[in-house]
Amino acid sequence: MKVHYIPFRDTGYFSNLICDYLDKKSSLKNFYQNYPNIEGFKSQIKLKQDSFKSEKREILVNALTKQNKNIDISALTTKNINHLKKPNTFTITTGHQLNIFTGPLYFLYKIITAINLTKTLKKEFPSYNFVPVYWMATEDHDFDEINYFNLKGKKIAWNTESSGAVGRLKTTGFDVVFEEFSKLLGNSENAAYLKELFKNTYIKQYNLASAMRYLVNELFGTYGLVIIDGDDIELKKQFIPTIKDELLHKTSFKEVTATNNKLEENYNIQVNPREINLFYINKYLRERIIFKKNQYIVNNTNIVFSKSEILKEVSEHPERFSPNVIMRPLYQETILPNLCYIGGGGELAYWFQLKKYFDTVNVTFPILLLRSSVLLITEKQRTKSSKLHISLQELFLKQDQLISKKIKEISEIKIDFSTQKEFLQQQFNELKELAKQTDISFLGAVNAQEKKQLNGLDYLEKRLLRAQKRKLSAIVERIKILQDDLFPNQSLEERTRNFSEMYLKLGNQFIPMLIDTMQPLQLEFSVIEY
Repeated sequence: MKVHYIPFRDTGYFSNLICDYLDKKSSLKNFYQNYPNIEGFKSQIKLKQDSFKSEKREILVNALTKQNKNIDISALTTKNINHLKKPNTFTITTGHQLNIFTGPLYFLYKIITAINLTKTLKKEFPSYNFVPVYWMATEDHDFDEINYFNLKGKKIAWNTESSGAVGRLKTTGFDVVFEEFSKLLGNSENAAYLKELFKNTYIKQYNLASAMRYLVNELFGTYGLVIIDGDDIELKKQFIPTIKDELLHKTSFKEVTATNNKLEENYNIQVNPREINLFYINKYLRERIIFKKNQYIVNNTNIVFSKSEILKEVSEHPERFSPNVIMRPLYQETILPNLCYIGGGGELAYWFQLKKYFDTVNVTFPILLLRSSVLLITEKQRTKSSKLHISLQELFLKQDQLISKKIKEISEIKIDFSTQKEFLQQQFNELKELAKQTDISFLGAVNAQEKKQLNGLDYLEKRLLRAQKRKLSAIVERIKILQDDLFPNQSLEERTRNFSEMYLKLGNQFIPMLIDTMQPLQLEFSVIEY
């Protein structure tokens, strides 16, 4: 097994915002606290140690103990939960929606990044404890984003009625999903394990939250992963002052809007805040809270509160108030002794919008770490790419660009009219000088003719390239097959395939292989050759 690294920028799959962050560009320095390196973590430990109070640790440990009482957690996870009582213990957190059977591969990569980072930090700072945490997005209501996964190019979906927080959805109707899943898996030993895991997760668990807790614990419990559900009344009680501030003063809207105005000078904005960034949540309901005509209205319902009534509701039922994408990070950092949040490019993009808001409400802003990204390539596929003279970095090119590049390289005739274009431009430059000396009105006609001639050469070059592609169609087809295998739907494999597809091949060696090879502070794209 070999691991190769490619700079994220060179893959072409990551935004300028993320690449500039990794490159420590000055244009982003005001939008985060500490950089994800050892020196940054040293500073972050001091910041969080001074700001996170011991009483919060007691509440957290009690909540985690209660949440995990119905699953068989490992001795290491139990030890990690108990460590959280101590002032020298910190969390490394990632979070994700409750995608069916984990959804795309990067779900696993986020958690493994957290697990491996805790190991790295323990080696660097042995007097401290570091606990990997998976935050279940149980209060999310975007059901269409989570109700399916892909296996062998086929979409397997859980079709059921959904309303309110997805974590509370009952796991009815999964027997149909299981039948479809089973047929695609086949009858191997690895397939049998996946079938049993799926049944124990979705047929035997009561709701989606308990199902995801069971599944993630089965996959990662032995590594000490702690699973937390923010949909918890005791944890929400700590957020009461922030909820009230949001309702009364619209603080997040003001601060994030001010940040957006500065950030958008150089980058695209990921999310825009609402005036109130809270939902009202209850049984089968999760709707926005809107302030209108001195009343707090729960959108799409008849529920209305006066100012005094909604503040009373917050005090008595904080569990009925759910933060949206703008406020959830603040809730997380309020209840956890967290040093670092691990997310994908899209997630980190909106975290950059929150730094000023965190400062205003006096909550320590965490280090932001881009999750590890992986391309899995077999030795056989690597051999094919070598025979086609395709480097690992070239595999990331868009397919038409890759094919054109390779055909130009192997073609017996030169498919490049750069020399002719340069000669043509020289001739027209002389004509332009002549026009300036004689009749300036002639210059427009010269420019038009130059553009026409250059366009003609471009057309001829493209036509020649198409002809060579037809002539070398066998090679073109081999390139397509190879890249389509590695980049399904012309996208990163990690954003499409489910882990079960890899488990069928590698069995119980798959996750240990990733644990052994992924380096969270490498800050480059990993290509794992196995």
